[in-house]
Amino acid sequence: MSRFSQPDPELTHRLTRRGMLGVAAGATAAALLGTAASPAAAAPGTASTTGTASGAAGRGRPVLPPGRLGIQLYSLRDKVSTLGFAPVFAELEKYGYDEVEFAGYTQGSAGPITLAQLKRLARNHGLNPIGSHVGYYSDDPNAYTFAQNLTKVLDDAEALGLKHIGTASGPFRYGSTVDAWKRAAEEFNTYGAAAKARGMKFYQHNHSEEFSFATDNPRVRLYDVLLAETDPDLVYLEMDIFWAYSGQFRFSKRPDGTPAPFEPLDYVLKQPHRYPLFHVKDGVSDPANTYGYRMVDVGDGDIDYQRFISAVTRLRGQRLAHHWQAEHDNPTESFTFARRSSEHLHSLREKC
Repeated sequence: MSRFSQPDPELTHRLTRRGMLGVAAGATAAALLGTAASPAAAAPGTASTTGTASGAAGRGRPVLPPGRLGIQLYSLRDKVSTLGFAPVFAELEKYGYDEVEFAGYTQGSAGPITLAQLKRLARNHGLNPIGSHVGYYSDDPNAYTFAQNLTKVLDDAEALGLKHIGTASGPFRYGSTVDAWKRAAEEFNTYGAAAKARGMKFYQHNHSEEFSFATDNPRVRLYDVLLAETDPDLVYLEMDIFWAYSGQFRFSKRPDGTPAPFEPLDYVLKQPHRYPLFHVKDGVSDPANTYGYRMVDVGDGDIDYQRFISAVTRLRGQRLAHHWQAEHDNPTESFTFARRSSEHLHSLREKC
């Protein structure tokens, strides 16, 4: 399955995560704790280590829209596996979260739980199950993926009352050529149509590799192929902001060295309706690192979330159109990460 001639830490983590969660979900590399991406010039801003962005305090309107703060439960997998969902949801309620995004529906939880129980438990703690990550494809015909078991994946999402169902796997199933991504895009359109028929939105979550260039045409950025070849009424995007700036760091030059700069925020501002979900993940700029950032708790890094979230929510009709999910692949202490991330994001104010 590997598309690389050398071991790739993002792919390695995706394979590891499949085994842990029982779904081929593919997320960010566990090895990347302390090793993510985007140079100081690429990072859009600076936040203090106290959890409040520089210049964020003030009397302006809260940057974060009401009812739209979520968390990707992968960040709390250690607590779910040892304590179960109920204590974890109770903590999230205490921290002011509104939503949860799943990465598997067991995550090794303490004791069995049905989807109906999971849905009820979340709602009892004021948490709206907003989305879930499921694998794109597998060589196993019985795998819990979109390609192998689309009906089951959508049945489960519907049972949980999800409005979004997606994958954190990149569209690399057929390779890294333009035609390979067109082929993957057609499959995404199929999944999107099936999800839409049930009142849900299918989405794809990026890592940094999506911003690389086609191997058969190095002037073409693969992410642009995905956007162009998927139907905007069927396929949506969950921008992982950390990984998008990592992609900016890694792929602002083509393989021949010619400049190819891009700004992740611009993708959103051009087509805001295509980005219902975001991953809010932070990093300290480290140009010596392959990925350009060292991953840290939200508010401790160099990504200016005051600027990013404000730019999106100030667009006409867009304030309540998006969902902001805090995430850290390997937090030092996951409850502390969840609490501090919520505090930071709730503290941000628009500049007067």
